[in-house]
Amino acid sequence: MKKIIIFLYICGVCMCQLHAATNNVVDSLLSQLDQVIQNRPVYIEQKEKKLNDLRKALRQRISDENRFTLLGEYLDEYRSYNTDSSLYISRERYQVALRMKNKEHQDNALMNTAEIMGTAGMYKEAIDLMQNVHINQLPDELHPYYYHIYRTVYGLMADYAVTEQEKKLYAEITDKYRDSLLLVNKDNLLVYTLIQSDQYNVRGEFENAIQLLTDYLAGQIDNVHDVAICAYTLSESYRLKEDTEKEKEYLILSSIADMKSAVREYISLRKLAVLLYQEGDIDRAYSYLKLCMDDAVFCNARLRILEILQIFPLINDAYQQKTEKQQEQMEWALVSISLLSIFLLIAIFYVYKQMKRVAAARHEVVDANKRLKELNEELHRYNLQLKEANHIIAENSYLKEEYIGRYMDQCSVYLEKMDNYRRSLGKIAASGKVDELYKHIKSSKFIDEELKDFYANFDNTFLQLFPTFVEDFNALLADGEQIYPKANERMSTELRIFALIRLGITDSVKIAQFLRYSVTTIYNYRTKVRNKAAGDRDLLEQEVMKIGKSKD
Repeated sequence: MKKIIIFLYICGVCMCQLHAATNNVVDSLLSQLDQVIQNRPVYIEQKEKKLNDLRKALRQRISDENRFTLLGEYLDEYRSYNTDSSLYISRERYQVALRMKNKEHQDNALMNTAEIMGTAGMYKEAIDLMQNVHINQLPDELHPYYYHIYRTVYGLMADYAVTEQEKKLYAEITDKYRDSLLLVNKDNLLVYTLIQSDQYNVRGEFENAIQLLTDYLAGQIDNVHDVAICAYTLSESYRLKEDTEKEKEYLILSSIADMKSAVREYISLRKLAVLLYQEGDIDRAYSYLKLCMDDAVFCNARLRILEILQIFPLINDAYQQKTEKQQEQMEWALVSISLLSIFLLIAIFYVYKQMKRVAAARHEVVDANKRLKELNEELHRYNLQLKEANHIIAENSYLKEEYIGRYMDQCSVYLEKMDNYRRSLGKIAASGKVDELYKHIKSSKFIDEELKDFYANFDNTFLQLFPTFVEDFNALLADGEQIYPKANERMSTELRIFALIRLGITDSVKIAQFLRYSVTTIYNYRTKVRNKAAGDRDLLEQEVMKIGKSKD
């Protein structure tokens, strides 16, 4: 227990009374994690500087032996940072080994590629590649790496196996390679500790795993990478032991270490977000999971993206509902305050007016009081009318406010993206790279991506307004002539054209401008679809205008 307290203190948390202050410890750790995430651009910048230094070194004229070694360092920096770049570097490393005709280097580079393929979900490709590596031809120092790759790949295959039979088979193979790793890694304390604790967890000996990892962590508090790995493994032991608070503590510690390591492929923060969501901390869960998704997409970590997508919709919906509820409460509060202010001003005005009248002519007191009473009654009627009008306006404008808000958010996102793009061009211009600047200016990639996002947002918004539009539209077409979007789309070009027509935009010129086609192309699309009409082709667009009206 003393070693745990020392370790947590080095991470910036005071745990003098661990059992009595568990909630305070978690809150303090979460605050520290938030601060580390806020400072993450600094860690990313440090990572990019290392990568740039290695790139410069690789551009120099050096021997193939030095290049092979340098590419290994380059690959180590890109691991858990960008899968595509890691795969490219490992293959380049293999080409260097081929030029050297060095069998040991060739096998090492092949295993590099197989390792990256395994973490990217390319299990078959990784296993096929490893078939070309024979352990009896490897030097002793590469045996641990060989067993590690097989254990990792088969472990992942066991985690994602569809049937219990396959899961059991892959788990048995994983156990065999875990045993082999224990035999060849006795001199590597980190790997031996992780494998041994993993074996304890599989056997249900959680206390042994916790003790082993705690002892190791007490002596490795300065190594951020080791802390990230060991803290995550320790959180798994507590999860299996069903100690949620301890699991959460070590997930936070692992996440802090991951952020400081500037890695983009990780597990701890995603699992922490799920725990926080289950406890009702929606804001943090959404923020953490969004960061996980951004990093997974940047890294092109396909497995992590799939894992995040399993929980992200739930957390996103909960976050949106909470935000909408807060906005609604704020709006009602503002309306209430405004009404009270109006009532107060009106009351002050009339009281002042009555006081002037009393001072000017006391003989008009009776008439003034009578008039004041009439005015108050009239004010009461106006208030009732105002409330009724506000109620009607609120009901009629609810849907408009929702979708205006959606497009305001989209505009804000576009502005931010344009600003980021402007800054990136400014950096290129400042560095004097005119050719690269022209290349970026001439490139339409940015616009194409934004158009893709814009049309996806248009599709989602329109289909929320008219959820049965595709089915209703196809009902107007002849049998066999129905139009459906592709598997990765919500609406095709033809459907978007007639969606715009349903919204009242019937001018082909405006439609062409919206969809970035020529007027001739839009005209041809409209003619082609009208020819597919089940009834009178000239009445097809009029029928489209009627879609959804009964639901409105």
